[in-house]
Amino acid sequence: MFLDTVIIVLGFVGLIWGADKFVFGASVLARHFGVSPLMIGLTIVAFGTSAPEIFSSAVSALNDKPELAVGNALGSNLFNIGVALGVAAIISPLKPPESLVSKEIPALLLVTFVTGILFLDLFLGVFDALVFVSITIYFGYRLFRKKVKTGSPADLIGENTGEVNSLQAAAWMVLGLALLVLSAEALVAAATSIAESLGVSAAIIGLTVVALGTSLPELAASVTCVLKGHHDLAIGNIVGSNILNLLAVLPFPGLFAAGAIEPALLYRDFTGVLILTLMLAYFCHTGVKKGKMISRFNGAVFMSLYLGWFSVMLYQI
Repeated sequence: MFLDTVIIVLGFVGLIWGADKFVFGASVLARHFGVSPLMIGLTIVAFGTSAPEIFSSAVSALNDKPELAVGNALGSNLFNIGVALGVAAIISPLKPPESLVSKEIPALLLVTFVTGILFLDLFLGVFDALVFVSITIYFGYRLFRKKVKTGSPADLIGENTGEVNSLQAAAWMVLGLALLVLSAEALVAAATSIAESLGVSAAIIGLTVVALGTSLPELAASVTCVLKGHHDLAIGNIVGSNILNLLAVLPFPGLFAAGAIEPALLYRDFTGVLILTLMLAYFCHTGVKKGKMISRFNGAVFMSLYLGWFSVMLYQI
């Protein structure tokens, strides 16, 4: 138990430092190549911070623990909006970019609704996995067919990156990503060991311990982005990660461990994901159409909804 606790503490340190270096590398690459920070957030940063969810889901499915993987995906999406984005907005009100509302938010809503429809039969199988994979391929084609460029490279980042070149920036990204993945996996392994010793079910472990551990990169990256003034990266990271959590995580249990899922995962947990996603879409839409920010109050609403879901889940254990 003591060793597991030490590993958890070290995992937190590795996640925070790794997220800082990963975001730094991504920001420098955006400046060098003239790529929109929003695009970087929706792709590279989102994939990097979702890597722990994807990896742990694959391992869970191969170990015949599909509900651990499903719980991880849903719990991570809940945590990303309710806590990661909530904390980021409380630290500094966020200005949602217009392109996010017109393109990426509708994509997130579509993926969320499709997930709910596929969950209605309380079974996750090969057909469901192929639907997720097909949507992933389609989105990937659409995303990389259009290059998003806004402003001059010097205007994109707004910070002094010194003499760091593209190769060095890529090296920082690789180092940061490695730390994110390794730290998250070590943290999850240690926390899961503690949770299993207490006799908690696989689904609950996925929703809480695993989701928390694998979502810490999103929290660390979002807070780091906000503190450095990269609001596009902060919001794009969460939206992109939530899309990937459903599209890239859920196929693994469907392909490698097809079977029934607990009703609570649909009626309680997916409902929580849907409510928070709709709230995010509403706040972003209002922010663009009415020139408002995702305010500290909005951030508090996100956190309150998450805590409400968490309380209900604990009550039902």
